[in-house]
Amino acid sequence: MIRLLSTLFVIVLLSIPAYGQHPQSTLDRIKGTKTITLGYRESSFPFSYIGEDKKPAGYSVDLCTHIATGIQQQLGLADLTIKWVVVTPENRLAKVADGTVDLECGSTTNTLSRQEQVDFSYMTFVDGASILVLGSGNINRLSDIAGKRIAVVPGTTTEKVMAEALQKAKITAQMITVKEHAEGIAALENGTADAYASDRVILIGLGMTSKDPTKWAIADQYFSYEPYGLVLRRGDPDFRLAVNRVLARLYRSGEVIAIYERWFGSFERTSNLLQAMYLLHSLPE
Repeated sequence: MIRLLSTLFVIVLLSIPAYGQHPQSTLDRIKGTKTITLGYRESSFPFSYIGEDKKPAGYSVDLCTHIATGIQQQLGLADLTIKWVVVTPENRLAKVADGTVDLECGSTTNTLSRQEQVDFSYMTFVDGASILVLGSGNINRLSDIAGKRIAVVPGTTTEKVMAEALQKAKITAQMITVKEHAEGIAALENGTADAYASDRVILIGLGMTSKDPTKWAIADQYFSYEPYGLVLRRGDPDFRLAVNRVLARLYRSGEVIAIYERWFGSFERTSNLLQAMYLLHSLPE
């Protein structure tokens, strides 16, 4: 009996560490595999999209590339492979939470409800929702939407704020869903939607990269506050610090200006709000 109890005691002791172990940190896995996995969007221009060379491109992609280099240096790796994985508005948070990607490099708004699922880096951009329309449509403000069809991507903050804005203004309009920004543009062009709602800077990019930029117009109103951040898993403070350390250095040194101008034009035209965001996140080392 004593021998049996001793054996059971040993088994219990051996099993305790298995339950008490912490999951492998992102930095440890990156160091072990010499690979960092980054998520990107296919058509969220100018933040994250597929370029003409069929490779990920955009403002957020550039930030993440700098972050990968910074992590490589921090870990003392001679080489670091970047593995790019496509994400969508519907699965981007889930792919970060389940470990499919280490960092999502798109145009994702940081919200408190999303922080229940994932974590966010320092802010990378500030924007607000608006609507894109054909210039001939005579839609300039929210009140002009009455009785018309608004296309939105489901699961985005824009979908929620547009519904709330319409309800608050007591405006009746039909909200239709599209999978991606490109489908929203197509809906406007083929007449299945009268307006496409998304973040203003994305709408500007969609119009500029279309076949005929002159036919588009953007409403004057903003309907929301959209603070963007890069998405990472919860409960991994060391990786979050590594990401934020690179962002703070880019902001503090002014290197972010060249990245901004590559995708948005002259930094002198940057909004005061965005300049303040860069300043507030320029934490000293």
